Amino acid sequence: MTKVLLDRVCAAAALVLLLPLWLLVAAAIAWDDGLPIFFRQTRIGRGNIPFQLLKFRSMRPRAPGPRITAENDPRLTRVGAFLRRYKLDELPQLWNVLKGDMSLVGPRPEVPAFVDFQDPVWQTVLQVRPGITDLASLVYRNEGEILSGQNDPESYYRRQILPAKLALNIQYLRSRSLWSDWKIILITMRYSFFPSGFRSTHVSRMFLKQENS
Repeated sequence: MTKVLLDRVCAAAALVLLLPLWLLVAAAIAWDDGLPIFFRQTRIGRGNIPFQLLKFRSMRPRAPGPRITAENDPRLTRVGAFLRRYKLDELPQLWNVLKGDMSLVGPRPEVPAFVDFQDPVWQTVLQVRPGITDLASLVYRNEGEILSGQNDPESYYRRQILPAKLALNIQYLRSRSLWSDWKIILITMRYSFFPSGFRSTHVSRMFLKQENS
């Protein structure tokens, strides 16, 4: 209960403090590619319950393509590519946190097509609220870049990236604490402001060292 309350208080405060940035981003999206400003997508949350995840729109609406996005995806708008680089497209999920669909830190929610509800690993992951950021999304912050080099990005995501993310989710859940959550938030903010300094191996080492100490 303490975590839920803290999440909602922090989300409410961030929504107020970041309102000018929201207005700036909304204006940039509208100027670059028109409406809508937001993108909604069904994701699977705690207890296998679907919910509508909210993002700033970064892609052209109704453009056909795979369910995942590589860095060189032609559907990305100019402003959208910038938002994704600095993770600004994720900011509206603070509203999901305030509603109780999500937490600030927790396993990233997936679209239903990528979830195997019979898999024991998935069953464990879906026992907790999904988050805006987590260990797996930090380690795979450059996921779009990785996928851009694949002939079939969606297949590669299913076979290689998703299993690795699930393993990191389990690692996080084994050792999660208030301190580890704040550490993930601070590191997320660091690489959002300075994405060029990102090193996935450095992030992995920090948390592996914490778990093995």
